Amino acid sequence: MPANGIGYVDNGGPFNLVEFKIIQEFISLTVFAILAITVFKTDKFAWNHVVGFLFMLLAVFFVFKNW
Repeated sequence: MPANGIGYVDNGGPFNLVEFKIIQEFISLTVFAILAITVFKTDKFAWNHVVGFLFMLLAVFFVFKNW
């Protein structure tokens, strides 16, 4: 969650605490993976990374889906 809390329901935004945290984690891990692969060249992008990102996308889907 950003330090200013913009986007949080109590501050007038559209996201509750869980949705806000899921968005933050997804963005952080995506940026880290892109930097690790392109800038630092420490890892190769393998099939297990793809599966991990798909699971993260599923997590985002299930958190935002209203049942």
